[in-house]
Amino acid sequence: MDASQNERQDEESAFQMLRDDADRPSPEPIGITHIEIVRVIERLHRRSLDLIRADLLQAGIDELSPSQVMMLFTIGRSELSVRDLIERGYYLGSNASYSLKRLVETEYVIRTASERDRRSARIRLSEKGRQLCDRIRQMDRTYHKLVTRDEDEVRDLEVTFRTLRRFEQVWSNAVRYRGIQAED
Repeated sequence: MDASQNERQDEESAFQMLRDDADRPSPEPIGITHIEIVRVIERLHRRSLDLIRADLLQAGIDELSPSQVMMLFTIGRSELSVRDLIERGYYLGSNASYSLKRLVETEYVIRTASERDRRSARIRLSEKGRQLCDRIRQMDRTYHKLVTRDEDEVRDLEVTFRTLRRFEQVWSNAVRYRGIQAED
């Protein structure tokens, strides 16, 4: 069996797993739809950006948007290509290009030409970028403490995180394999 046949078989297996999951009887429904979940996630994301905006203002930083700060966290401690950044952070090309240009101009990110392919750029955080990420992480610990005041809340947050990751995986596979049929 050649590589393309193996790949096709893997896709068919993943597709079948999606269908099996969709056909499996679900626990007693509680009336929460995917749309409602997405709306809560969207509002939560906006509130998160509001918190970052407030943290930036408190720190006297007005040259970056909260989305650009999140891009710094996506870059993290690694050096990566612009393409990797876009794929890793699920950014649109034009938005990523603008934000990255701004991060380079404000000296939070260092951009260099790739040694192997001069057409490709490599990016990494500058010291200024690492310091800002450290500062935001410190502020984030305060917010974390507000949500996890005891062991039960810590467990609830862990379950929520795992559930959201499961949604991400299922929805990613549904888009990738287009295998879930809507019921009327």
